[in-house]
Amino acid sequence: MNAPWKNNRDVFAAYLCDDAAVDVVRTVVMDMGWQPEKCNRGGLRNAVQSLSISASPSILLVDLSESGDPLHDINALAEVCEPGTVVIAVGQVNDVRLYRDLLASGIQDYLLKPLGAAQLRDALSQAQTILTAPKNIDGAATRRHVTTAVVGTRGGVGASTLVTSLAWLFSTDHRLPTALLDLDVHFGTGALTLDLEPGRGLTDAIETPSRIDGLFIERAMIRANDNLALLSAEAPISSPLMTDGSAFVALQEEFRQAFDMTLVDLPRNMLINFPHLLADVNVVVVTTELTLAGARDAIRLLSWLKTNAPHAHTLVVANKIHAGVGEISRSDFESSIERKINFQVPYDIKAAANAAKLGQTLVAANRGSKAAAALRDIANAVIALQGETDGKTGPAKAPKTSLLGKFDLKKMLPSKNKAGVPA
Repeated sequence: MNAPWKNNRDVFAAYLCDDAAVDVVRTVVMDMGWQPEKCNRGGLRNAVQSLSISASPSILLVDLSESGDPLHDINALAEVCEPGTVVIAVGQVNDVRLYRDLLASGIQDYLLKPLGAAQLRDALSQAQTILTAPKNIDGAATRRHVTTAVVGTRGGVGASTLVTSLAWLFSTDHRLPTALLDLDVHFGTGALTLDLEPGRGLTDAIETPSRIDGLFIERAMIRANDNLALLSAEAPISSPLMTDGSAFVALQEEFRQAFDMTLVDLPRNMLINFPHLLADVNVVVVTTELTLAGARDAIRLLSWLKTNAPHAHTLVVANKIHAGVGEISRSDFESSIERKINFQVPYDIKAAANAAKLGQTLVAANRGSKAAAALRDIANAVIALQGETDGKTGPAKAPKTSLLGKFDLKKMLPSKNKAGVPA
């Protein structure tokens, strides 16, 4: 499913529908010192097919003449192009609305047929300038990101239920682009909770960490909604986990570039084996039940976090709280762990059963329940901590991204309209 990756990208490639356009383009690219054999017959459809199995060039010229719905078809091109590709479209439709819509979607320029050598040379030179120009980083505009790891003191305390609900809340109520990474490689329930097939993305990443980049993330993650993407696995239990953890660190780094929030379902054994996973985590949610074993392991986890992740904010969540008398009272539990419990989530077996029936997170399936209200409070607390991390009081707003936003282009109209249509 994933395309083979090339480290060395071609400078230029073109996919054109007619011989006349091919001849003009070949002449110009030869003058610019590029390879004329990179001018291919076939328009947008051929470009999508070719780039799905090979790396995209730095500058891509694609013909929309045979496309019935150019804006829709461009989306397929976005799925196979790598970040940083400068795309120039050519076509026969002289329409100002199409021209503006294409530019707004991330296309660098739109040229009308028949192509002129001077017109094409100017467009390619401008694209080359964009590629070689130094990137100005605006600190105020830098994507703000918070990584939250959810760790259960014991198996069955509801850490996975908590992490999927938080991810869903960030992506829907707060409208933040959110990544959910389920690191229970053999028995994870993230995909199951969201009624999704886990795919092979996480196992592929573990097997070949060198493949992890923006394009890999685009293709490997499973989309749960417009703002939520999941990376998980159901690895065969006969296959032990063979990794040094570098894949998980690389994934977190890519998530920081592509999302505003990352939620990590972090099993205790992964925390022990790969402590460096918390190096860049901003918030750790320790999930527990009010039991003797829960108190013992909460003490151990909190001590470990104080030593190994002092930079992270730690929240303690007591889950599955029964209305009657529990094994340990809240006051006794807090006395044992020497800190306050931040949140309590009531036990609601009916809500859990309803969520499982609907194939939804607990908070999505039971928005009016007390448990859902508690989960929303936890999500709001993490958002507030995001403001602290950024030195701001409010949550970060998700940046507006265009259809081809991942091409990372300058989305502005050129001063001179090369398409021959009014700007």
